[in-house]
Amino acid sequence: MIKDAFSRTQIDRLGDRLKGGSHTESDLRLLDDYRRSFGEAYETVVRTLRQRGEVPTGRLAKSTVSIAEKLRRESIRLSQMQDIAGCRIVVGNVVEQEQLVASLKADFPGASLIDRRDHPSHGYRAVHVIAEISGKPVEIQVRTSLQHMWANLSEKSSDVLDPTIKYGGGPDEWRNRLGKLSESVAAYEKFEKIHAVAVAAYEKFEKTHAVAVALNEVFEKSHSKAVSSHEVFEKATAELLEHHLPEHEVEEIRGKLEDSRLRIEGLSGKLEDSRLGRETSSKELVALWNVNADLLTGAITWLDKLKGQKQ
Repeated sequence: MIKDAFSRTQIDRLGDRLKGGSHTESDLRLLDDYRRSFGEAYETVVRTLRQRGEVPTGRLAKSTVSIAEKLRRESIRLSQMQDIAGCRIVVGNVVEQEQLVASLKADFPGASLIDRRDHPSHGYRAVHVIAEISGKPVEIQVRTSLQHMWANLSEKSSDVLDPTIKYGGGPDEWRNRLGKLSESVAAYEKFEKIHAVAVAAYEKFEKTHAVAVALNEVFEKSHSKAVSSHEVFEKATAELLEHHLPEHEVEEIRGKLEDSRLRIEGLSGKLEDSRLGRETSSKELVALWNVNADLLTGAITWLDKLKGQKQ
């Protein structure tokens, strides 16, 4: 919704003039007023994010050029644009990303989501949370560190090589390279999620193992008391063989203890296998992250050198 100071028709007509390049100085002043109307909503979102310990970055309002280009590029009216005001949060990995997105949905009831991870926009992957405050949408971009590195590479590619690269244009070779790097990051993050599930299962198994060990210790104590009681009773009634505790009962207790010991050994073996598997998986995770980071930073460094040569 748009505040009473601006009618939807008025803003959409302004958008049409910006799109066609026929805007006037009066139009630019109206656009500035419209952008400033998002200030209170933006500050509310940023304040909420900071209260939960996040460090958002971004801008209060989209630039005039960016607004005009988006209107030309997409079938959208100015009153429908959801990223006039926005900010960004970068987290360490995809698990943290999903946790933060869930928290943001709770912080801003009714917020909508645009998840570009499974269906990237020209390689761009992230989750956008659109919070609405007093009828004003504010976009919160939530990226992982690798998604953010890729986005920076895309931005620099647009700056150095071709402004249309971000939207599917530019040299085929470089555009394909960006696409492959995005796919590589996606594959890594899929493995990252699988690894997180495995770690959670391992921790659950650890708890199960601890309970089993505790139960075995209780059983051992009970067995020890039973054996001690039997020995006392055996001495006291040596002359009354018919009252002795039957030997098969002692053997039964010993058999149960042995079964329990074997089960604990089996659990211990599985726990060790799981631990080793988790350690191997963690090492692979770090190695894959480094590979992706090196590829992205290498491409950014190349673009920096190319930009320096052009200057």
